[in-house]
Amino acid sequence: MRLLLAEDERPLSKAITAILERNHYTVDTAFDGQEALEYLESGIYDGIILDIMMPKMNGFEVLAALRRKGNLTPVLMLTAKSEIDDKVTGLDMGANDYLTKPFDARELTARIRAMTRTQTDHGSSRLSFGNITLDRATFELSSPTGSICLANKEFQMLELMMCNPRQRISADRFMERIWGYDSEADVSVVWVYISYLRKKLASLQANIQIRAARNAGYSLEEQI
Repeated sequence: MRLLLAEDERPLSKAITAILERNHYTVDTAFDGQEALEYLESGIYDGIILDIMMPKMNGFEVLAALRRKGNLTPVLMLTAKSEIDDKVTGLDMGANDYLTKPFDARELTARIRAMTRTQTDHGSSRLSFGNITLDRATFELSSPTGSICLANKEFQMLELMMCNPRQRISADRFMERIWGYDSEADVSVVWVYISYLRKKLASLQANIQIRAARNAGYSLEEQI
């Protein structure tokens, strides 16, 4: 799952990014409101963490511009302000949630899970396909024969495929959504992680498989 973090305090941005990456998110960072809007033009984000007090455009202005364009990506407002008026303003403008600094890392990740879960699967933290279940809260892949905890990139790749079963996902899309625009990794890394996932599905005796279509990408399919 890919998030945009818009926070102008660089040490805090770095700390939040580390928390989110430990929780299996891919994170892009913006340090002012204008830069955040430029990132959001891509339409690739599953969630946005938006600080209010930023240079060039504040968080309220970014949120207003986003919603005017019809972009319904869930937004968590993150700010040092605790006044009720600010909370009401943000929520009335279309924010999904509000968190006041300082905050506990566990609350931040719980709120992100809650707001993105509402957008995707109506309240469940689990994705299922065939006899396989992927738990977004624990990062565990399970079947009737057992369970395995997935590493960061493995989890994100399988999550994307399980959200889009039977649909081909190109290597470029994996690179864009999971490794990011600034990554120096070669596209061949996608094949490496597909290989890891195939082995783990096999170890769980999955009745689904990852199929490759030459020059088209990968899809999660039921075994025939």
